[in-house]
Amino acid sequence: EVQLVESGGGLVQAGGSLRLSCAASGFTFDDYAIAWFRQAPGKEREAVSCIINGDVTTHWPDSVKGRFTISSDSAKNTVYLQMNSLKPEGTAVYYCAAHTPHFGSFCPDAKELWDAWGQGTQVTVSS
Repeated sequence: EVQLVESGGGLVQAGGSLRLSCAASGFTFDDYAIAWFRQAPGKEREAVSCIINGDVTTHWPDSVKGRFTISSDSAKNTVYLQMNSLKPEGTAVYYCAAHTPHFGSFCPDAKELWDAWGQGTQVTVSS
């Protein structure tokens, strides 16, 4: 059974940084895709970043490009989301999602296509 556990959320001032972690278990960490999604109050869950096999990465909203970086540590079966220059509109619950085996050379941003989810970690950015 695939299990994902997020950590690293918290309260940060605008302009600050946080690093989220997604610890994965239940699958071989050499054929996977893991994505970060976020859901702000009253809004739909949206895709933020994705990584395939620790190599291919994708960032979706233009608002995070250049500020967010996704990476992985195969020795720890963990995927990270480094978030810099945080803005108040980044306040949301951040979830990681997994699909194994991976989709191919791309990551879909449709949440319905991801079949394993973590419980989420709250990120609050104060102005």
